[in-house]
Amino acid sequence: MNGHNPAPPSTRPTKDKHAPCPAEAPIAPARRQQAVTLYLTGEGASLVGTGVHTVALPVLAVLYLHASPAQAAHLYLLAQAPYLLVSLPAGAIVDRYPIKTVLIATDLVAAGLVAVIPAAAAFHALTMPVLYTASLLLGAVTVLHQAAANVVLVKLADPALLQQATARQEAVLGASSTIGLYLGSGVLAVTTAARALAVDSVSYLVSAWCNSRIPALPAPAASARRTTLVTEICDGLRYVLRDPLLRPLALCLGVTGAGAGVITAFSAWYLLTIVGVGSTGLGVIMGASGAGYLAGALASPRLTARFGPGKVLIGSIAVYPLLEIPLLTARPGGLWPAGLAVAGALQLAAAACATATVRMVRQRHCPPELQSRTQQTATWLVAGSRPLAALGASVLAPAAGVWATLLAGTLILAGSAFALWLSPVRHLSHLPDTTPSRSPG
Repeated sequence: MNGHNPAPPSTRPTKDKHAPCPAEAPIAPARRQQAVTLYLTGEGASLVGTGVHTVALPVLAVLYLHASPAQAAHLYLLAQAPYLLVSLPAGAIVDRYPIKTVLIATDLVAAGLVAVIPAAAAFHALTMPVLYTASLLLGAVTVLHQAAANVVLVKLADPALLQQATARQEAVLGASSTIGLYLGSGVLAVTTAARALAVDSVSYLVSAWCNSRIPALPAPAASARRTTLVTEICDGLRYVLRDPLLRPLALCLGVTGAGAGVITAFSAWYLLTIVGVGSTGLGVIMGASGAGYLAGALASPRLTARFGPGKVLIGSIAVYPLLEIPLLTARPGGLWPAGLAVAGALQLAAAACATATVRMVRQRHCPPELQSRTQQTATWLVAGSRPLAALGASVLAPAAGVWATLLAGTLILAGSAFALWLSPVRHLSHLPDTTPSRSPG
């Protein structure tokens, strides 16, 4: 995780602080593939740990600390809150600092934050407030890391191979998540949930080492304008909300994020307590979902090329709410865990198709100097809706019940699919041509 190291002050030439920053040093073609592989290896390692974390945290909260439905919802809300609070400034921050430095620093901080949980458990000091705090801070660091990660491929990959590199990235995400979720189930079978989280901490250190080996990626030249952080945030917001293609994508997917937030706030609690799948069953269901994500990511480029990005997006978002029906009808025992695993795999396959397609559209459509901020604006609209939805769900559940809250989330997802179908996105028959650099104003 070594950042871009400037020359010592005594050897650096004097220049006007308002002068444009020098262009980034070009990366030799021979190093591009190696750099992409290193970057994806680090991200994959980190996501293996995150998969373990995803299984271990709800087990730790629900089965060991006996969290109530409200506490489970609050834990999810705090983990997701940084997407609402930090996503917009994160995009501007990444435009001001070397991306490599941001990647490394966030990996190291995340490793330390996750390590707090098993350490607290070892000293018999683990409580729900500790999990709340660690989840909130880890979420903030994760948002900042993802803001940097979202623009790395654009800089590292050969422009002619960017679509393939993006699909490869989504495949790595799916494969790593699947491995991590199943690994989490295996680790939980032989040790405590708190100790399992140590795997996540180590995975961040592996990611930090891999990121330290990629070429230096300084802040984009747009940061040299020395505009205020608020101005740069507004540039990204204005571009997305005025663009006839990005606006409906971001807003409709924001509603999808809200529906998913309502469901995810209670799904683990519901599976563990009402359906009674146990920690192993939860890991199997989540692992199958990760495998589905991998399959969807691999299929996305071919589906987009054959049917067009508009049809792929509409179809993926439409299928997503239908696959919540098994969760709503599940009962303890029988073949329900297997059915839930299949439904989860198909649902995450649809999600991966949508995510990869949206990413490819945005990479081709947005000017280079706005890539980070437009991505973070979309993240804010989509992922930032989740904590608000979780907050609403935590209010609805005590009055209407957890099942009714899950149904409400499913109906929100269905509404999002219908709204996207009414938008211009359904007429998008091919990926946009690469957009030249231009001013956001």
